[in-house]
Amino acid sequence: MQVTEKGQVTIPKRLRDAAGILPGSRVSFTLEGGKIIIRKAGTGTDDRRKALRVAADRVRKSLDAPFRQMDGEAIMAFLRPDDDSDA
Repeated sequence: MQVTEKGQVTIPKRLRDAAGILPGSRVSFTLEGGKIIIRKAGTGTDDRRKALRVAADRVRKSLDAPFRQMDGEAIMAFLRPDDDSDA
């Protein structure tokens, strides 16, 4: 595969199909260990963080009222044993 003067390449159809990349799809590029990685948008770190935030919100909504007001640090402090405990 040859890179054009503008730095463009064509993603082979079998790879586009396997990745679900359609005309108009957004993709992202990262460099990992000297390899260029192309990903369909929605599969990167920011998207995983967003999914975790959504999951955390769902968990918070299922908690009793006092816990709903707590942020992550307050919940972790509640879950940690006291400093003077043997745990």
